[in-house]
Amino acid sequence: MPSPHRRRRIERELGVPVPGEILDPARWTQTALKRLPEKGPLDWPAIFGREAPLVIDLGCGNGRFTLASALLRPDHNHVGVDVLPVVIRYATRRANQRGLANVRFAVCDAERFLSEFVAPGVAAEIHGYHPQPYDDPAEFKKRLITPEFLALVHSRLAAGGKLFLQTDHPGYWKYMQTVVPAFFEFAQQPGPWPDSPKGRTRREIIALRRGLPVFRGYGTKRADLTPAAIDELVRSQPRPTFEADRRLLELDRIEQE
Repeated sequence: MPSPHRRRRIERELGVPVPGEILDPARWTQTALKRLPEKGPLDWPAIFGREAPLVIDLGCGNGRFTLASALLRPDHNHVGVDVLPVVIRYATRRANQRGLANVRFAVCDAERFLSEFVAPGVAAEIHGYHPQPYDDPAEFKKRLITPEFLALVHSRLAAGGKLFLQTDHPGYWKYMQTVVPAFFEFAQQPGPWPDSPKGRTRREIIALRRGLPVFRGYGTKRADLTPAAIDELVRSQPRPTFEADRRLLELDRIEQE
C-alpha cells in the first residue's frame, strides 16, 4: 500500500490519476510561454534548449494528454495551446509541479498558433482532441476542422508527421472521415488509446463514464500532394455543416464546471 505521504503527491481528476507526481517545490519548473512574440515563428530549439521531435496539442485543456505524453516520451518536446487562460493555468501549474522541462503551454487559438508561430515542416505530431462543434448554425464557421485547417496542419508537419483526432460528436466524426483522408493516410483507432484506457482528456473520461461513443483516428501526412493539389483539395472538399447533436449539450456544460 502506498504511504499517506505518497498518496498526497498523486493528483486525481474525476477519480482518475493525473499523470505524474507532484514533486517537492525545489524541483518545480517553469513551463508557461507567457508572451508570444508579435512575429513568429518560434525558435523551438532555443525555447527547449535542444533539438527534439515537436508534439503540438491543440485545444489542450487542462493538459492531461500533454503531461502524459511528456512523461512517457522525455525525448520529445511538447507544446500545448488553448484559447482559454483558465485551463492553461491548470495545465501550466501541473507541468511545473511535475518538474517537466520538455513542456511549454501558451494561450492562443489553434489556427493562429499554427499559422503564425509554427514554421512549415517542424512538427512531428499534431493532436486535436474534442474540437468544439459549435451547436448554433450561425457559429458553424467557427468549427476548427476544415479543408483550410487540414492544409495548414499538413504544411506544419514534417515528412512522415502524424495527426491525431478525437471527438464524441457523431456528426463531426463523419465529417472528419470524409475530409481528413484527402490530406492524410487516415485510420480509425479501435477503442481507447493504449496509453490511456480511461481517457486521454477530461472530456473523454466524462463521455466514457456516460456510455457515449468516442471516435478516434490518426493519420500520416500524405507525401504525394503538391501545393497545387492541396489548393484544389481546399476548394473541392465539403464544409463542416453537419447538424449539432443536442444530446451532448449537457456534457459540454459538465466539462466546463
